[in-house]
Amino acid sequence: MSLASVKADLAARAPDLTVLETEASSATVALAAAAHGVEPARIAKTLSLRLGERVVLLVARGDARLDNRKAKAAFGVKPRMLGAEEVEAITGHPVGGVCPFGLATPLPVYCDVSLKAFDEVVPAAGSPNSAVRVSPERMAALTGAEWIDVCQPPEA
Repeated sequence: MSLASVKADLAARAPDLTVLETEASSATVALAAAAHGVEPARIAKTLSLRLGERVVLLVARGDARLDNRKAKAAFGVKPRMLGAEEVEAITGHPVGGVCPFGLATPLPVYCDVSLKAFDEVVPAAGSPNSAVRVSPERMAALTGAEWIDVCQPPEA
């Protein structure tokens, strides 16, 4: 269902984007990087966060870590990660396939500015063995995302 919802969403709003399905799992940043032949930083991981009563998605580069001080300053509350069952119930996507496309529940999407280091990133596409290649700007535009700076700078 989740992969199908992403395919339907992209077919309607970005028919030029192709969902890539692999035999290998891409459920973690390292696995996704290997499956798609890119450096881990280019994997656009989607974090499901609870901000008080609200749930939002944050898309960040694969090697980024959430900076709790920046996040609390930006969101006004300390974000908490959702559990796997809650993630799937709200997004419609299983952990390892969570992305900002084809969501079961409309959610606010934020893209960390760390993604702007790349011309193309690889977010999941609704299943633990699917992804799409897209520019960070296009992904943000398609999902109505707001750009935000809430991650630690990548290590050199």
